[in-house]
Amino acid sequence: MTAADDLPAEAWATALVSLEGMGPRRLRALLARHPEPRSAWEAVRAGGLHRVAELAGPLGPRRVEVAATWAAQATTFDVAERWEAHVRAGIGVVLAGRPGFPTAFAGDPDPPIVLFHLGDPDLAVGARVAIVGTRDCTRYGYDVAFELGRDLTTAGISVVSGLALGIDGAAHAGALEARATPPVAVVGSGLDVPYPRRHAALWRRVASQGVIWSEYPLGSAAEAWHFPARNRLIAALADVVVVVESHQQGGALLTAEQAALRARPVMAVPGPVRSPASAGCNQLLADSPGTSVARDATDVLVALHLEPGSRRQATERRAPPAPDDARFLEALGWQPATLDQLAARTATSFAEASSALMRLELDGWVVPRGGWYERVAKADG
Repeated sequence: MTAADDLPAEAWATALVSLEGMGPRRLRALLARHPEPRSAWEAVRAGGLHRVAELAGPLGPRRVEVAATWAAQATTFDVAERWEAHVRAGIGVVLAGRPGFPTAFAGDPDPPIVLFHLGDPDLAVGARVAIVGTRDCTRYGYDVAFELGRDLTTAGISVVSGLALGIDGAAHAGALEARATPPVAVVGSGLDVPYPRRHAALWRRVASQGVIWSEYPLGSAAEAWHFPARNRLIAALADVVVVVESHQQGGALLTAEQAALRARPVMAVPGPVRSPASAGCNQLLADSPGTSVARDATDVLVALHLEPGSRRQATERRAPPAPDDARFLEALGWQPATLDQLAARTATSFAEASSALMRLELDGWVVPRGGWYERVAKADG
């Protein structure tokens, strides 16, 4: 076991953020008064922080209770054991103002103070694009996010996202398929607590090829308030933020708002006007003069002032649909429709429409989704 005098500043900072309710604002105020993490820890353990005037605001109306809880926890807390647990897990820790801390947060209006990482942060250099959106995405949104992740990674851009369900996961899945540029993730839990659980394998792949960042130490659950905090870090890390699909209200719009506060360009993928999953994106494009359209990776490369011609074309070729099937594809258009609707639009029988859609599905033109069909590819030329 490492002696207390031999522990680095990162170990004491890890102990501080392990205290119940110790968020970035409180930690920032505490370290402003006690710049060395060990000194801050000793002040916490001694108690009486509620009497410090400059901590009154950050500690809040329950400051007496908060300070007492911290003091009690610090009395029995094993700082060395906590630190060694992170070392054993292969989790790196960096502090603001010290070597290894991401330069993207320098001068940020709401910077993190302590960051944990899994993977190699030195691999993720160069331009970064955040691809964000709703967890409850359509197949259209999933495919667009996947293609953006794949094509931007192929062009040498690191894709940043939150490893959530839906658009986030699709963007990183596309980036990982390309295996060209290390991906970057920012999560709202401890790095040993994959959230959602079904993305545990995706977490491992992102960490093995790139880096995952978190403000939270080992064992931290994914609390609801962690995600807005996470979104500000995604916005700060990105050179451009692309919203693929978002409902009228959602975390992706908060990320776009955080990007605008940091003067980061915001782009949005337009979607069907009747699709609730695209309502937020369409609203951004209609109401936010600074938001530009992202149709594909080329649009994003232009926003980054990079040469679109450098992108390796990765568009999957499909055999053109047979003439009899092409009219069903044309009737479907780019908004989901039911089998009954397509039969009515084409004046054909239910069985004939069903057979045509089955062939189009097998050839990769459409996908079924909950009783509806969506078109997912366009003809070349």
